[in-house]
Amino acid sequence: MSKVRVHNLNISLDGFSAGGTVTLDEPIGHARALFSRFDGRVIDGVHAVDEPITADRAFYSMWGQGIGAEIMGRKKFGPQTGPWTDDEWIGWWGTEPPFTTPVVVLTHHARETLTFENGTSFHFVDASPADALALARELADGGDIRLGGGPSSVRQFLDADLVDFMHLVTVPIVLGSGVSIFDGGRDVHERFDIESVTTGSGVTHQFWNRRP
Repeated sequence: MSKVRVHNLNISLDGFSAGGTVTLDEPIGHARALFSRFDGRVIDGVHAVDEPITADRAFYSMWGQGIGAEIMGRKKFGPQTGPWTDDEWIGWWGTEPPFTTPVVVLTHHARETLTFENGTSFHFVDASPADALALARELADGGDIRLGGGPSSVRQFLDADLVDFMHLVTVPIVLGSGVSIFDGGRDVHERFDIESVTTGSGVTHQFWNRRP
């Protein structure tokens, strides 16, 4: 069966992956510094950047390998709350979202599917983690499922014991407050084998693989 994977999820030293409030000006709240060392240009492969292939870039480039669909929370798609309006919002990424696969967006409010020429489609559903995963697997055509965040959505899937792999990146900053994937998740580490690698940039990559 396809795996459920988390990739490139940045975490501060005090455990937060996003700020508490999402706005148009601050898509991840006050946590922008989490991305100060992230090179998003390599998510489709290190060949996309004519620069040295560093350990960080190599790890970040796994983001799209073997992925057939993504699941994301509503706040990753946009800052709005409540029923969808006719403001023509199509996501933070404009007309060329980077996903190029179907994306299941978790929301309590219905909306028509959005489809883009590069293969990305957004499917808006009000569903439990298990039901959202079942839909994503139908859309993925045999590929793996990436949990794209935000941290609250990842936590829901961890709580439901539906995550097979996580690539977490600890960034040496302190946010003081925010949203954590581990809030209330006592002993979650016991379900995984964990390997850590600290690179020359000062970040620590952790690879969590579900134990057999």
